[in-house]
Amino acid sequence: MDILQSIILGIVEGATEFLPISSTGHMIVVSQWLGIAQNEGNKAFEVIIQLAAILAVVANYREKFSFVYLELWKKVVLAFIPLGMVGFLLHKQIKAMFTADIVAVMFIVGGVIFLIVEYFHKDKVYPVEKVEDLSYHQALWIGMAQIFALIPGTSRAGSSIIGAMLVGLSRKASAEFSFLLALPVMMAASGYDLLKHYHDFAGTNGLLLITGFVVAFLSAWLVMRLFLRFLENFTFVAFGIYRILFGVLLLWAFL
Repeated sequence: MDILQSIILGIVEGATEFLPISSTGHMIVVSQWLGIAQNEGNKAFEVIIQLAAILAVVANYREKFSFVYLELWKKVVLAFIPLGMVGFLLHKQIKAMFTADIVAVMFIVGGVIFLIVEYFHKDKVYPVEKVEDLSYHQALWIGMAQIFALIPGTSRAGSSIIGAMLVGLSRKASAEFSFLLALPVMMAASGYDLLKHYHDFAGTNGLLLITGFVVAFLSAWLVMRLFLRFLENFTFVAFGIYRILFGVLLLWAFL
């Protein structure tokens, strides 16, 4: 991997991690396009840029890291539990599903689901406009919906956002809860990968790690802010269409 490749991967990770378009799917495709081998050193690099995305959430929501928002964080932890349990119990089976055809099909399926949900929700008035106002019951259902993110290509952000909309959160509140919910999910996943690949950092170019980290942080920080501004005036229809087109492209390219 060279500097340009580290910049591209940093941008892709930061730009797609919090959008409902599957960062994992994009990272797989872009890595193959760039000819980057999935060796241990490059997997260690991916852990670093994921940590940068986590830091972007902290930077954008630093005011919520106080005891004033303790109830909100309890709901975040509750929503994380279903995914954490299923992911822990079935991690080997989940890893086996990382194939191009499954990723492509789930891109398309997720896109269709977004279009269907938006069709029936286009004029809906949502009872929860602020993320702090969701209930524990709603948080648990969002967590159950997030389990589908374990299928490659589904998108953690996409499944949690759809789940949030279906239980009454506005588009903006759904996206914000998805951002916060990314913290325990990504910390668990990145923490596991860090323990698994920590010895691989010794053979990795430090400049590449730093470059990827900074680029991923900046792109994630910016995309989160632009995404919320986008949702003030638009729906998720564009993301649904994008997912379908991208999935079709994957089927054409890899199958």
